[in-house]
Amino acid sequence: MKIRKFLVAALAAVGIAATTVGGATAAVPAPTTGSLQRYDISSAYVSGLSSGGFMANQMHVAHSDVFDGAGIFSAGPYDCAQNNLNTALYGCMDTFMARKTPAQLEQLTRDRAAAGKLDPVANLSGDKVWLFHGTNDSTIKAPVNDDLATYYRDLGSNVVYNNTSASGHAWVSPIGPNSCTSTSSPYVNNCGGDPVKDMLTHLLGSVNPASSSALTGKLVQFDQSTYTPGGSPSAISMGNEGFAYVPQSCQSGASCKLMVTLHGCYQYFGLVGNALMDKAYLNEYADTNNLIVLYPQATTMTGNPRGCWDWWGYKSADYAQKSGPQMTAVMNMAKALGAGGTTPTPTPTLPAPAGLGVTGTTDTTASLSWTPVPGAVSYDVYRNGTKVNSAPVTSAGYTDSGLAAGTTYGYAVAAVDTAGTAGTRSAAVDATTTGAAAVCVTASNYAHTTAGRAHQSGGYTYANGSDQNLGLWNVFTTSTIKQTSPGYWVTC
Repeated sequence: MKIRKFLVAALAAVGIAATTVGGATAAVPAPTTGSLQRYDISSAYVSGLSSGGFMANQMHVAHSDVFDGAGIFSAGPYDCAQNNLNTALYGCMDTFMARKTPAQLEQLTRDRAAAGKLDPVANLSGDKVWLFHGTNDSTIKAPVNDDLATYYRDLGSNVVYNNTSASGHAWVSPIGPNSCTSTSSPYVNNCGGDPVKDMLTHLLGSVNPASSSALTGKLVQFDQSTYTPGGSPSAISMGNEGFAYVPQSCQSGASCKLMVTLHGCYQYFGLVGNALMDKAYLNEYADTNNLIVLYPQATTMTGNPRGCWDWWGYKSADYAQKSGPQMTAVMNMAKALGAGGTTPTPTPTLPAPAGLGVTGTTDTTASLSWTPVPGAVSYDVYRNGTKVNSAPVTSAGYTDSGLAAGTTYGYAVAAVDTAGTAGTRSAAVDATTTGAAAVCVTASNYAHTTAGRAHQSGGYTYANGSDQNLGLWNVFTTSTIKQTSPGYWVTC
């Protein structure tokens, strides 16, 4: 009976998430397409909710040479799941299945550190850790959160644990759109206080009041493939785009801190848009405290229909170690921003290609050409800021395929030198495909499947072609999708 109730609650959460997307008006700045630049980073921290909380703990433990502390909303101790989905669900979220004790996981941590799979455990001693669990949060039960507190305290960390709030399962913020006891999309609640200030005060020592004016920093939208092992974010259940909020002071050269913030399941950008970035109340403190906030993005894939970060091994058995693919990708992003005192990214040496132009379009393709750059061994082609060529382009021309009809795309090109460093990107040009633009279709998920636009599996609905999760398969949950190529449907 408990299993059945758990699954019903999980399915209900899917339905809520699928039907509440797109309702909020954002105060966070509109994203500016760009790349991650190196800043003067004096210290780095990691935070997260739920799967992002588990991932935040994994990153703090694995890279304690880089991260000075962690802030975690509702999660369990390091590698609680032990590479097993059932253990994750019924031992590390619910509690009616056996799980490792904190002492056993502490020994596992020591063993892995001794083998070089994690940074030295001694680094965690004295690190500041802030933990939060609400009394109305039944998604990850209180004993699991208690284990996380015990794990950190046993390893010598300076732990503050708030477990008296009435919150449901959510990130809690003074500007959260949901009521305190809610467990529903976008999983940002308002409980009347300011736990974000409490977290930052514990981690940073002291903080200036949050900005009450319009945000003055920039929100950079960057291509995550640049930092992903193998160059394919989707292959490791990460989205194409990531985001970083950079205050003006950091852009101007001030010494700044870095906060890596990891969303929870059903909270990724492709589902809830910028809801977490807008309502987490981190950017408001970032503006007044020289704090850069990095928002990496996970997404769905087979075995991960909720868009969670990997804390049970759905993609890699190394998920909780330094070699884990998602761990590696996020660390590459943090280091690109200047965390860890790494060697600066090589300065591009080749100039921007001149003469970029559109030589032809069809309903699904756009052909480009440009003037060759002396010293270039290949070229990278960018569509709307995201690199589209999976293999080096060795000629001064490229045809991009798989496009939507009647749609305008922006293209830029960069030359790549013998060291593999991409040079300055060219000025962008627009290419508009022929044919009529794709029409968005709004219908119930049941109607989408009967019309051949989607299919269902395990009670969920998936868009045909893209396999994007549309939510519950029923006549009550609606979604809006469009066909970008024959048989390939995506959310509008």
